[in-house]
Amino acid sequence: MTDTAPERRALADRLEKAGVLITPQWRAAVEAVPRELFLHPGVFLPEEGGRWRPVTALGTDPAEWAQIAYSDQSLTTQLDGSLTADEVDDLVTGSPTSSSTTPVTVVDVIESLEVEDGHHVLEIGTGTGYSSALMCHRLGEDNVTTIEVDPEVSARADAALEAAGFSTWTVTGDGLLGHPRRAPYDRVIATCAVRRIPYTWIRQAKPGGIVLATVGGSWHYGTGLAKVIVGEDGTAEGRIIGRSSFMQARSQVALPVSGDLSARTAYADSERQAKVSPTLLEEWMPAFLAQLAAPGAQFVRAATLEGAQLLYVFDPELESFAEFTNDGDSRTVRQGGPVALWDDIEKALTAWQAAGSPDITAVRLRITESTHTYWIEENPSLRWQHQLT
Repeated sequence: MTDTAPERRALADRLEKAGVLITPQWRAAVEAVPRELFLHPGVFLPEEGGRWRPVTALGTDPAEWAQIAYSDQSLTTQLDGSLTADEVDDLVTGSPTSSSTTPVTVVDVIESLEVEDGHHVLEIGTGTGYSSALMCHRLGEDNVTTIEVDPEVSARADAALEAAGFSTWTVTGDGLLGHPRRAPYDRVIATCAVRRIPYTWIRQAKPGGIVLATVGGSWHYGTGLAKVIVGEDGTAEGRIIGRSSFMQARSQVALPVSGDLSARTAYADSERQAKVSPTLLEEWMPAFLAQLAAPGAQFVRAATLEGAQLLYVFDPELESFAEFTNDGDSRTVRQGGPVALWDDIEKALTAWQAAGSPDITAVRLRITESTHTYWIEENPSLRWQHQLT
């Protein structure tokens, strides 16, 4: 096996230069854990036209494989819930369902955990096992419990962890349920994204413990890293500490809006000029706010047969929609269904703009057994409460 120690040191240097690798203990972990072990049997690299090129560890020149393993990118390891790179020989299409997240994101998140020697950590979403290995190196394998919902992914992660010299508490099952084997934990971390942090995770943490998770809707952007501290009363409070992007937890993945969109938007209850452009939702913070204002909404881009671009906001569960059309220099919005989605989103966006367009780190969060409450200080119009079901 090719010695990748130089690549690991170079990765640590880049992460330190980027400002995400801060403490000596985590640097030692990055330099010690071979990322390439956690990419077997291979990866899918993106190609034009939404296709993927399979690259396997055994069929690739060791130097090229090391270059891929230590590139500053997320590497897809599974498509459509089962397909791995060793099962195909040519370009394929599909949706990523497991990946090794870019190291800059992984290290940024685990540094934010503020772990100390002796801490017990529960990780939701083992994935490839790379982040699990980093935590095992930092804290000791007996102090790390990791949960993965996919048995095949879990088995590959276990094999990789063993190859790297670790044997941790790996649990296969529903990661949203948490696991009481060593609860309460000092730290709970999710290496997947969720619409809301399940209260069961809060119950897994000790008073004073930290729960860290990427929150947002079903969009591939506009998500934030929530860091909350558990109180003696069982509630948790904190804030969004920055942007974050992880693969959605499988049980919370929303089905994409499909079918005849013109038929789904045929009957509108209202039509007016939009006060803000829907293209604002292509930006990170407005997208995050939109998901707070309309938690079940999806921003959908489509095109006519003639190539004209169409924009929609749909909430399939509420059977509500907003459709946008160009009207000269302005946009017209048609809305239908029991909830006027764009009214709620537009209210949030205009209030945010009036407050000076604060960054995502201005958002605070409080979790109780029954609610999630988000707010931006001194802005009563920028407050949202979500009921937990």
